Amino acid sequence: MAEAADELSTPLGQKTVGKTRRLRLPFTATQAFAVLLGLVLVGFVGIALFNDNPLGGEPVAHVALRKAETVAGADKQAPAGQTEPTAKSTTPKPPVAASDAKTVTIIDGSSGKHQDVVIGAGDPADKTDKSDGDTPPPMMTGIDQRLLEKSRYGMIPVVADGLKPFTVYAADADRAKAARMPVVAIVVGGLGVGAAKTADAIVKLPPAVTLAFTPYGADPGKLAERARMQRHEILLQIPMEPFDYPDNDPGPQTLLTSLNSEQNLDRLYWHLSRLQGYAGIANFMGARFVATDPVMQPIVREAAKRGLGYFDDGSTPRSVAQSLAAGQAMPFAKADFTIDAVPTSAEIDRTLVKLETLAKERGTAVGVASALPVSIERLSAWIKTLDSKGIMLVPLTTAMLKSKSG
Repeated sequence: MAEAADELSTPLGQKTVGKTRRLRLPFTATQAFAVLLGLVLVGFVGIALFNDNPLGGEPVAHVALRKAETVAGADKQAPAGQTEPTAKSTTPKPPVAASDAKTVTIIDGSSGKHQDVVIGAGDPADKTDKSDGDTPPPMMTGIDQRLLEKSRYGMIPVVADGLKPFTVYAADADRAKAARMPVVAIVVGGLGVGAAKTADAIVKLPPAVTLAFTPYGADPGKLAERARMQRHEILLQIPMEPFDYPDNDPGPQTLLTSLNSEQNLDRLYWHLSRLQGYAGIANFMGARFVATDPVMQPIVREAAKRGLGYFDDGSTPRSVAQSLAAGQAMPFAKADFTIDAVPTSAEIDRTLVKLETLAKERGTAVGVASALPVSIERLSAWIKTLDSKGIMLVPLTTAMLKSKSG
Protein backbone atom coordinates (compact mmCIF):
# COMPACT_ATOMS: atom_id res chain seq x y z
CA MET A 1 0.00 0.00 0.00
CA ALA A 2 2.91 2.34 0.76
CA GLU A 3 4.23 1.81 -2.71
CA ALA A 4 0.86 2.68 -4.17
CA ALA A 5 0.67 5.80 -2.01
CA ASP A 6 4.14 6.97 -3.15
CA GLU A 7 3.14 6.66 -6.78
CA LEU A 8 -0.03 8.61 -6.20
CA SER A 9 1.75 11.41 -4.30
CA THR A 10 4.59 11.83 -6.82
CA PRO A 11 4.15 14.89 -9.03
CA LEU A 12 3.53 14.32 -12.73
CA GLY A 13 6.68 13.97 -14.83
CA GLN A 14 8.85 12.88 -11.84
CA LYS A 15 9.96 9.35 -10.97
CA THR A 16 10.31 7.91 -7.55
CA VAL A 17 13.89 7.29 -6.63
CA GLY A 18 15.14 3.79 -5.67
CA LYS A 19 11.94 2.07 -6.59
CA THR A 20 11.51 -0.47 -9.50
CA ARG A 21 8.27 -0.65 -11.38
CA ARG A 22 7.00 -4.19 -12.12
CA LEU A 23 5.63 -5.08 -15.60
CA ARG A 24 2.36 -6.96 -15.56
CA LEU A 25 1.43 -9.24 -18.47
CA PRO A 26 -2.08 -8.90 -19.82
CA PHE A 27 -2.56 -12.81 -19.67
CA THR A 28 -0.80 -15.90 -18.39
CA ALA A 29 1.48 -18.35 -20.33
CA THR A 30 -1.29 -20.99 -20.43
CA GLN A 31 -3.65 -18.53 -21.99
CA ALA A 32 -0.99 -17.58 -24.59
CA PHE A 33 -0.52 -21.22 -25.60
CA ALA A 34 -4.26 -21.63 -25.98
CA VAL A 35 -4.45 -18.62 -28.28
CA LEU A 36 -1.55 -19.92 -30.40
CA LEU A 37 -3.16 -23.35 -30.75
CA GLY A 38 -6.40 -21.73 -31.79
CA LEU A 39 -4.65 -19.76 -34.53
CA VAL A 40 -3.07 -22.94 -35.88
CA LEU A 41 -6.43 -24.75 -35.97
CA VAL A 42 -8.08 -21.79 -37.70
CA GLY A 43 -5.35 -21.79 -40.34
CA PHE A 44 -5.70 -25.55 -40.95
CA VAL A 45 -9.47 -25.31 -41.30
CA GLY A 46 -9.04 -22.42 -43.73
CA ILE A 47 -6.73 -24.48 -45.93
CA ALA A 48 -9.12 -27.43 -45.88
CA LEU A 49 -12.09 -25.22 -46.83
CA PHE A 50 -10.54 -23.07 -49.53
CA ASN A 51 -7.89 -25.29 -51.05
CA ASP A 52 -9.01 -27.25 -54.17
CA ASN A 53 -7.29 -30.49 -53.07
CA PRO A 54 -10.01 -33.17 -53.39
CA LEU A 55 -8.37 -35.32 -50.72
CA GLY A 56 -9.18 -32.62 -48.16
CA GLY A 57 -5.96 -32.92 -46.24
CA GLU A 58 -5.85 -36.68 -46.05
CA PRO A 59 -2.35 -38.17 -45.87
CA VAL A 60 -1.02 -39.18 -49.32
CA ALA A 61 1.87 -41.49 -50.21
CA HIS A 62 3.56 -40.85 -53.56
CA VAL A 63 5.07 -43.96 -55.19
CA ALA A 64 7.01 -43.84 -58.45
CA LEU A 65 6.03 -46.76 -60.70
CA ARG A 66 7.75 -48.11 -63.80
CA LYS A 67 5.90 -48.26 -67.08
CA ALA A 68 4.82 -51.83 -67.86
CA GLU A 69 7.35 -53.72 -69.96
CA THR A 70 7.02 -56.75 -72.15
CA VAL A 71 9.35 -59.69 -71.82
CA ALA A 72 11.39 -58.42 -74.73
CA GLY A 73 12.27 -55.24 -72.82
CA ALA A 74 12.38 -56.65 -69.33
CA ASP A 75 16.15 -56.67 -69.15
CA LYS A 76 16.59 -52.98 -70.06
CA GLN A 77 18.37 -50.98 -67.36
CA ALA A 78 18.21 -47.30 -66.40
CA PRO A 79 20.95 -45.09 -67.87
CA ALA A 80 24.19 -44.94 -65.93
CA GLY A 81 24.12 -42.57 -63.00
CA GLN A 82 20.34 -42.66 -62.61
CA THR A 83 18.52 -44.51 -59.92
CA GLU A 84 15.07 -45.72 -60.79
CA PRO A 85 12.60 -45.67 -57.84
CA THR A 86 10.81 -48.94 -57.30
CA ALA A 87 7.95 -50.12 -55.11
CA LYS A 88 8.54 -53.39 -53.29
CA SER A 89 5.78 -55.88 -52.54
CA THR A 90 5.76 -58.51 -49.85
CA THR A 91 4.57 -61.03 -52.47
CA PRO A 92 6.67 -60.62 -55.63
CA LYS A 93 4.95 -61.43 -58.90
CA PRO A 94 6.57 -62.41 -62.20
CA PRO A 95 6.42 -59.92 -65.05
CA VAL A 96 3.39 -60.21 -67.31
CA ALA A 97 4.27 -60.95 -70.91
CA ALA A 98 2.52 -59.38 -73.83
CA SER A 99 1.68 -62.89 -75.10
CA ASP A 100 -0.19 -64.07 -72.00
CA ALA A 101 -2.44 -67.11 -72.23
CA LYS A 102 -5.71 -66.55 -74.03
CA THR A 103 -9.04 -68.10 -73.10
CA VAL A 104 -11.33 -68.95 -75.98
CA THR A 105 -14.96 -70.01 -75.50
CA ILE A 106 -16.00 -72.88 -77.75
CA ILE A 107 -19.76 -73.31 -78.23
CA ASP A 108 -21.01 -76.76 -79.18
CA GLY A 109 -23.44 -76.36 -82.06
CA SER A 110 -25.59 -79.37 -81.16
CA SER A 111 -25.89 -78.95 -77.41
CA GLY A 112 -25.16 -75.24 -76.95
CA LYS A 113 -22.63 -76.13 -74.27
CA HIS A 114 -19.97 -73.47 -73.58
CA GLN A 115 -16.42 -74.59 -72.88
CA ASP A 116 -13.45 -72.37 -72.09
CA VAL A 117 -10.23 -73.37 -73.79
CA VAL A 118 -6.88 -71.91 -72.74
CA ILE A 119 -4.33 -71.34 -75.44
CA GLY A 120 -0.92 -71.21 -73.80
CA ALA A 121 1.26 -68.11 -73.68
CA GLY A 122 3.16 -67.61 -76.88
CA ASP A 123 1.02 -70.21 -78.68
CA PRO A 124 1.05 -69.62 -82.43
CA ALA A 125 -2.76 -69.83 -82.43
CA ASP A 126 -2.84 -66.40 -80.84
CA LYS A 127 -0.60 -64.77 -83.43
CA THR A 128 -2.02 -63.28 -86.56
CA ASP A 129 1.47 -62.90 -88.02
CA LYS A 130 2.78 -66.47 -88.01
CA SER A 131 6.43 -67.06 -88.69
CA ASP A 132 8.98 -69.84 -88.92
CA GLY A 133 10.15 -68.84 -85.45
CA ASP A 134 7.01 -70.23 -83.77
CA THR A 135 7.96 -72.80 -81.15
CA PRO A 136 6.76 -76.25 -82.31
CA PRO A 137 5.02 -78.61 -79.88
CA PRO A 138 7.24 -81.19 -78.16
CA MET A 139 7.73 -84.50 -79.92
CA MET A 140 5.76 -87.48 -78.66
CA THR A 141 7.37 -90.84 -77.91
CA GLY A 142 6.74 -93.94 -79.98
CA ILE A 143 6.51 -91.98 -83.24
CA ASP A 144 8.03 -93.27 -86.47
CA GLN A 145 10.34 -90.43 -87.47
CA ARG A 146 10.20 -91.48 -91.11
CA LEU A 147 6.53 -90.48 -91.19
CA LEU A 148 7.18 -86.87 -90.23
CA GLU A 149 7.93 -83.84 -92.34
CA LYS A 150 8.99 -80.42 -91.08
CA SER A 151 6.59 -77.52 -91.63
CA ARG A 152 6.71 -73.90 -90.51
CA TYR A 153 4.75 -74.91 -87.39
CA GLY A 154 6.36 -78.20 -86.51
CA MET A 155 6.35 -81.81 -87.67
CA ILE A 156 3.40 -83.06 -89.73
CA PRO A 157 2.60 -86.54 -91.12
CA VAL A 158 3.87 -87.75 -94.45
CA VAL A 159 4.02 -90.98 -96.46
CA ALA A 160 7.53 -92.51 -96.54
CA ASP A 161 9.12 -95.82 -97.54
CA GLY A 162 5.73 -97.14 -98.61
CA LEU A 163 4.35 -96.59 -95.09
CA LYS A 164 1.30 -94.51 -94.22
CA PRO A 165 0.34 -93.08 -90.82
CA PHE A 166 -3.08 -94.73 -91.24
CA THR A 167 -1.60 -98.23 -91.25
CA VAL A 168 1.30 -97.62 -88.86
CA TYR A 169 -0.82 -95.97 -86.15
CA ALA A 170 -3.94 -98.14 -86.48
CA ALA A 171 -4.68 -100.07 -83.29
CA ASP A 172 -4.19 -103.82 -83.25
CA ALA A 173 -7.30 -105.89 -83.96
CA ASP A 174 -8.28 -109.36 -85.11
CA ARG A 175 -9.36 -108.31 -88.58
CA ALA A 176 -9.99 -111.81 -89.75
CA LYS A 177 -12.51 -112.28 -86.95
CA ALA A 178 -14.00 -108.85 -87.60
CA ALA A 179 -14.62 -109.84 -91.24
CA ARG A 180 -16.84 -112.73 -90.10
CA MET A 181 -19.11 -111.03 -87.55
CA PRO A 182 -20.98 -107.78 -86.88
CA VAL A 183 -18.66 -105.03 -85.62
CA VAL A 184 -19.17 -101.73 -83.84
CA ALA A 185 -16.66 -98.88 -83.68
CA ILE A 186 -16.92 -96.13 -81.07
CA VAL A 187 -15.20 -92.75 -81.37
CA VAL A 188 -15.04 -90.49 -78.32
CA GLY A 189 -14.19 -86.95 -79.37
CA GLY A 190 -13.45 -83.52 -77.98
CA LEU A 191 -10.47 -84.76 -75.99
CA GLY A 192 -7.32 -82.83 -75.11
CA VAL A 193 -9.31 -79.98 -73.57
CA GLY A 194 -9.90 -80.86 -69.94
CA ALA A 195 -7.29 -83.24 -68.58
CA ALA A 196 -9.68 -84.93 -66.13
CA LYS A 197 -12.31 -85.99 -68.66
CA THR A 198 -9.61 -86.99 -71.15
CA ALA A 199 -7.94 -89.18 -68.51
CA ASP A 200 -11.29 -90.79 -67.71
CA ALA A 201 -11.81 -91.70 -71.36
CA ILE A 202 -8.29 -93.10 -71.66
CA VAL A 203 -8.45 -95.22 -68.51
CA LYS A 204 -12.12 -96.26 -68.27
CA LEU A 205 -12.70 -97.22 -71.91
CA PRO A 206 -11.08 -100.31 -73.48
CA PRO A 207 -8.28 -99.94 -76.05
CA ALA A 208 -10.63 -100.79 -78.94
CA VAL A 209 -12.38 -97.42 -78.46
CA THR A 210 -10.88 -94.78 -80.76
CA LEU A 211 -10.15 -91.40 -79.16
CA ALA A 212 -10.28 -88.11 -81.10
CA PHE A 213 -8.29 -85.11 -79.89
CA THR A 214 -8.78 -81.43 -80.61
CA PRO A 215 -5.61 -79.38 -81.21
CA TYR A 216 -6.36 -77.17 -78.20
CA GLY A 217 -5.66 -77.37 -74.49
CA ALA A 218 -2.50 -76.81 -72.48
CA ASP A 219 -0.72 -79.91 -73.83
CA PRO A 220 -2.89 -82.11 -76.06
CA GLY A 221 0.20 -83.98 -77.26
CA LYS A 222 0.95 -85.27 -73.77
CA LEU A 223 -2.59 -86.58 -73.34
CA ALA A 224 -2.56 -88.13 -76.82
CA GLU A 225 0.74 -89.81 -75.97
CA ARG A 226 -0.84 -91.29 -72.86
CA ALA A 227 -3.78 -92.59 -74.91
CA ARG A 228 -1.42 -94.32 -77.33
CA MET A 229 0.47 -95.88 -74.43
CA GLN A 230 -2.88 -97.40 -73.35
CA ARG A 231 -3.17 -98.84 -76.90
CA HIS A 232 -5.95 -96.55 -78.09
CA GLU A 233 -5.70 -95.40 -81.67
CA ILE A 234 -6.20 -91.68 -82.00
CA LEU A 235 -7.60 -89.17 -84.48
CA LEU A 236 -6.96 -85.44 -84.82
CA GLN A 237 -10.07 -83.25 -85.00
CA ILE A 238 -9.79 -80.29 -87.37
CA PRO A 239 -11.96 -77.25 -86.42
CA MET A 240 -14.15 -76.26 -89.36
CA GLU A 241 -16.69 -73.51 -89.93
CA PRO A 242 -20.27 -74.14 -88.74
CA PHE A 243 -23.28 -72.39 -90.29
CA ASP A 244 -23.60 -69.75 -87.56
CA TYR A 245 -19.91 -68.83 -87.36
CA PRO A 246 -18.61 -66.72 -85.59
CA ASP A 247 -21.43 -66.87 -83.02
CA ASN A 248 -20.68 -70.58 -82.91
CA ASP A 249 -16.87 -70.67 -82.89
CA PRO A 250 -14.84 -73.91 -82.97
CA GLY A 251 -11.67 -72.05 -81.91
CA PRO A 252 -8.45 -70.51 -83.28
CA GLN A 253 -7.26 -71.37 -86.79
CA THR A 254 -10.69 -72.66 -87.84
CA LEU A 255 -10.92 -73.61 -91.52
CA LEU A 256 -13.28 -71.12 -93.17
CA THR A 257 -15.25 -71.00 -96.41
CA SER A 258 -14.22 -67.34 -96.77
CA LEU A 259 -10.52 -68.26 -97.07
CA ASN A 260 -8.78 -69.51 -100.18
CA SER A 261 -7.29 -73.00 -100.40
CA GLU A 262 -3.77 -71.80 -99.61
CA GLN A 263 -4.92 -70.10 -96.40
CA ASN A 264 -6.95 -73.10 -95.27
CA LEU A 265 -4.07 -75.48 -96.01
CA ASP A 266 -1.79 -73.28 -93.93
CA ARG A 267 -4.26 -73.56 -91.06
CA LEU A 268 -4.49 -77.31 -91.62
CA TYR A 269 -0.71 -77.59 -91.23
CA TRP A 270 -0.93 -75.73 -87.93
CA HIS A 271 -3.45 -78.27 -86.63
CA LEU A 272 -1.51 -81.25 -87.98
CA SER A 273 1.59 -80.10 -86.08
CA ARG A 274 -0.08 -80.00 -82.65
CA LEU A 275 0.48 -83.70 -81.97
CA GLN A 276 1.64 -86.88 -83.71
CA GLY A 277 0.71 -90.53 -83.99
CA TYR A 278 -2.85 -90.18 -85.31
CA ALA A 279 -4.24 -92.51 -87.96
CA GLY A 280 -6.59 -89.95 -89.47
CA ILE A 281 -8.38 -86.66 -89.12
CA ALA A 282 -11.99 -85.79 -88.33
CA ASN A 283 -14.10 -82.68 -88.56
CA PHE A 284 -14.66 -80.68 -85.38
CA MET A 285 -18.05 -79.02 -85.95
CA GLY A 286 -17.94 -77.60 -89.51
CA ALA A 287 -21.47 -78.08 -90.89
CA ARG A 288 -20.96 -75.30 -93.45
CA PHE A 289 -17.39 -76.19 -94.37
CA VAL A 290 -17.87 -79.93 -94.94
CA ALA A 291 -20.88 -79.20 -97.17
CA THR A 292 -18.91 -76.84 -99.43
CA ASP A 293 -17.07 -78.82 -102.10
CA PRO A 294 -14.59 -76.14 -103.34
CA VAL A 295 -13.08 -75.56 -99.87
CA MET A 296 -13.38 -79.13 -98.64
CA GLN A 297 -11.73 -80.74 -101.66
CA PRO A 298 -8.17 -79.40 -101.06
CA ILE A 299 -8.32 -80.49 -97.41
CA VAL A 300 -9.37 -84.07 -98.19
CA ARG A 301 -6.83 -84.29 -101.02
CA GLU A 302 -4.00 -83.08 -98.75
CA ALA A 303 -4.93 -85.47 -95.93
CA ALA A 304 -5.08 -88.39 -98.35
CA LYS A 305 -1.70 -87.43 -99.80
CA ARG A 306 -0.27 -87.59 -96.29
CA GLY A 307 -1.55 -91.11 -95.70
CA LEU A 308 -4.42 -90.31 -93.31
CA GLY A 309 -7.96 -91.60 -93.02
CA TYR A 310 -11.03 -89.37 -92.63
CA PHE A 311 -13.84 -89.66 -90.08
CA ASP A 312 -17.06 -87.70 -90.57
CA ASP A 313 -18.96 -87.22 -87.31
CA GLY A 314 -22.28 -87.34 -89.17
CA SER A 315 -23.47 -83.98 -87.87
CA THR A 316 -24.68 -82.84 -91.30
CA PRO A 317 -26.30 -84.96 -94.03
CA ARG A 318 -24.98 -82.56 -96.68
CA SER A 319 -21.33 -83.42 -96.06
CA VAL A 320 -19.29 -84.01 -99.23
CA ALA A 321 -16.50 -85.77 -97.34
CA GLN A 322 -17.51 -89.31 -98.32
CA SER A 323 -17.54 -88.67 -102.06
CA LEU A 324 -14.29 -86.69 -101.89
CA ALA A 325 -12.58 -89.44 -99.86
CA ALA A 326 -13.76 -92.07 -102.35
CA GLY A 327 -12.22 -90.05 -105.16
CA GLN A 328 -8.87 -90.17 -103.33
CA ALA A 329 -9.13 -93.88 -102.40
CA MET A 330 -8.93 -92.65 -98.82
CA PRO A 331 -10.00 -94.76 -95.80
CA PHE A 332 -13.31 -93.30 -94.62
CA ALA A 333 -16.05 -93.78 -92.03
CA LYS A 334 -19.09 -91.79 -91.04
CA ALA A 335 -20.85 -91.91 -87.69
CA ASP A 336 -24.28 -93.53 -87.86
CA PHE A 337 -25.40 -92.23 -84.45
CA THR A 338 -24.37 -89.57 -81.96
CA ILE A 339 -24.67 -91.68 -78.85
CA ASP A 340 -25.12 -88.86 -76.33
CA ALA A 341 -27.05 -86.34 -78.44
CA VAL A 342 -29.43 -86.42 -75.47
CA PRO A 343 -27.01 -86.91 -72.55
CA THR A 344 -29.15 -88.99 -70.21
CA SER A 345 -28.60 -92.62 -69.25
CA ALA A 346 -31.93 -93.74 -70.73
CA GLU A 347 -31.40 -92.01 -74.10
CA ILE A 348 -27.81 -93.18 -74.38
CA ASP A 349 -28.88 -96.78 -73.73
CA ARG A 350 -31.63 -96.50 -76.39
CA THR A 351 -29.13 -95.20 -78.96
CA LEU A 352 -26.72 -98.02 -78.18
CA VAL A 353 -29.46 -100.55 -78.89
CA LYS A 354 -29.99 -98.88 -82.29
CA LEU A 355 -26.25 -99.20 -82.91
CA GLU A 356 -26.39 -102.94 -82.15
CA THR A 357 -29.33 -103.44 -84.50
CA LEU A 358 -27.60 -101.61 -87.36
CA ALA A 359 -24.39 -103.62 -86.86
CA LYS A 360 -26.34 -106.89 -87.15
CA GLU A 361 -28.20 -105.67 -90.24
CA ARG A 362 -25.32 -104.12 -92.13
CA GLY A 363 -22.26 -105.78 -90.60
CA THR A 364 -20.68 -102.50 -89.44
CA ALA A 365 -21.93 -99.58 -87.34
CA VAL A 366 -20.13 -96.52 -86.01
CA GLY A 367 -21.10 -94.35 -83.05
CA VAL A 368 -19.61 -91.09 -81.81
CA ALA A 369 -19.79 -89.68 -78.29
CA SER A 370 -18.28 -87.00 -76.09
CA ALA A 371 -16.38 -87.61 -72.88
CA LEU A 372 -19.25 -86.73 -70.55
CA PRO A 373 -19.16 -88.79 -67.34
CA VAL A 374 -22.58 -90.30 -68.11
CA SER A 375 -21.43 -91.22 -71.63
CA ILE A 376 -18.30 -92.97 -70.40
CA GLU A 377 -20.24 -94.78 -67.68
CA ARG A 378 -22.95 -96.08 -70.04
CA LEU A 379 -20.45 -96.99 -72.78
CA SER A 380 -18.31 -98.95 -70.31
CA ALA A 381 -21.31 -100.94 -69.11
CA TRP A 382 -22.62 -101.57 -72.65
CA ILE A 383 -19.28 -102.69 -74.09
CA LYS A 384 -19.12 -105.52 -71.53
CA THR A 385 -22.34 -106.99 -72.99
CA LEU A 386 -21.25 -107.11 -76.64
CA ASP A 387 -19.62 -110.56 -76.61
CA SER A 388 -22.82 -112.16 -75.40
CA LYS A 389 -24.71 -110.45 -78.23
CA GLY A 390 -22.34 -111.70 -80.92
CA ILE A 391 -20.98 -108.21 -81.70
CA MET A 392 -17.31 -107.27 -81.81
CA LEU A 393 -15.99 -103.89 -80.68
CA VAL A 394 -13.24 -102.77 -83.07
CA PRO A 395 -11.05 -99.67 -83.56
CA LEU A 396 -12.32 -97.25 -86.17
CA THR A 397 -9.55 -98.16 -88.64
CA THR A 398 -10.73 -101.77 -88.62
CA ALA A 399 -14.30 -100.68 -89.35
CA MET A 400 -13.01 -98.50 -92.21
CA LEU A 401 -11.11 -101.37 -93.78
CA LYS A 402 -14.04 -103.76 -93.42
CA SER A 403 -16.44 -101.28 -95.04
CA LYS A 404 -13.98 -100.72 -97.89
CA SER A 405 -13.49 -104.45 -98.52
CA GLY A 406 -17.23 -105.11 -98.27
